[in-house]
Amino acid sequence: MYKKDFEIRWSDIDANSHLANSAYINFMSHTRVGFLNEHGFSMKKLIEYGIGPVVFSEHIHYFKESFLGQTLTVTLTVSGLSDDGMFFKFEHNFYNEKGKHVATCDILGAWINLKTRSLTVLPGNLKDLVEKFPKSSNFKTLTKEDTRQSGKKPQDLA
Repeated sequence: MYKKDFEIRWSDIDANSHLANSAYINFMSHTRVGFLNEHGFSMKKLIEYGIGPVVFSEHIHYFKESFLGQTLTVTLTVSGLSDDGMFFKFEHNFYNEKGKHVATCDILGAWINLKTRSLTVLPGNLKDLVEKFPKSSNFKTLTKEDTRQSGKKPQDLA
């Protein structure tokens, strides 16, 4: 399990004086970047291969409020990967200073080719690295169908 600590700043709270939805998203993003860096997916390496991560969905469930000045621990576990490395699923959990679980989020995403702007499989040595990611106890091998489970489809304005 990968962990990162964050102190809740003035800019992280909303009009209700608790941690804003956008701050949860930012904390998770920062945690993912740290995790990827530590596992061989630095920004330099991604640019070298011309790929980047893209998020399809983030499903957050809130259990307890968090407030200004508190410290949160954000964890990341890898709960899914496709055989070709194209798709990934991460689980983030948020804990307060007392270790109480305050929120959880499942993130589903994939890798895109930054030139063609289309989904791509991981190149050989990056695929080797992703296979070494620590996996959660509920890990699942992902398929393209797993990315369509929500049933949501784009519907353009007429």
